[in-house]
Parts: sequence; structure tokens; C-alpha cells
Amino acid sequence: MIYDMRTYACRPGTIKKQMKLYEDHGWEAQSRHLGYPAVYGAVETGDVNSYVHIWVYEDAADRATKRAAMAADPDWQNYLKLSAEAGNLVSQTNTILTPAAFFDPAKR
Repeated sequence: MIYDMRTYACRPGTIKKQMKLYEDHGWEAQSRHLGYPAVYGAVETGDVNSYVHIWVYEDAADRATKRAAMAADPDWQNYLKLSAEAGNLVSQTNTILTPAAFFDPAKR
């Protein structure tokens, strides 16, 4: 199992607009291909102009297959176009995590 943690930073004052844009145009397409994320939320402390989402995959091949299908989806392509036009995002950081040997996500 791997976790794909993605952190996006928005221009100050635009995070609510970006989250609404995603809710209206990106959420359905992305979750259709990637499943339901482990986490999707706005940062409360620290860089409050950012949000994080964490997707769970069986392995790197599962991640690559699902992300390729999403990239080919016209609904996702439309969201990316609208997001780029809005200009709210200023940076993105992706981190792949593997669970510790003693961690059992079923016990959350």
C-alpha cells in the first residue's frame, strides 16, 4: 500500500474559491478514478492558504493506472483548464508515503 499526499498552496484569499471550483468541477471526476481519499482538507494552522489530500493505492502500478485513466477523462481535463484559468494555485508538493510495519489503517 502507498499513500500519495498532495499539498497545494493558493494565492492568499483564494483558497475558498479554489475549493469551490474543485467541488463543482473536479471532485466527481477525480474520485471516480482514484476512489475516496483518506484525507481531503484545508490547512488550519501553518500555511492556511493551502490544502492537502491523501489518496491510497495498492502500489505504484495501481497509482499509475488510475492516474492515467483520470488524465484521459474529459471532465478532469475541463477541471484542469478551469483551475489554470482561475490562477489560484501557486505551488504543489507531492509526497509518496509507505506505512510503517506496525501501522494498520483498518484500526483507525
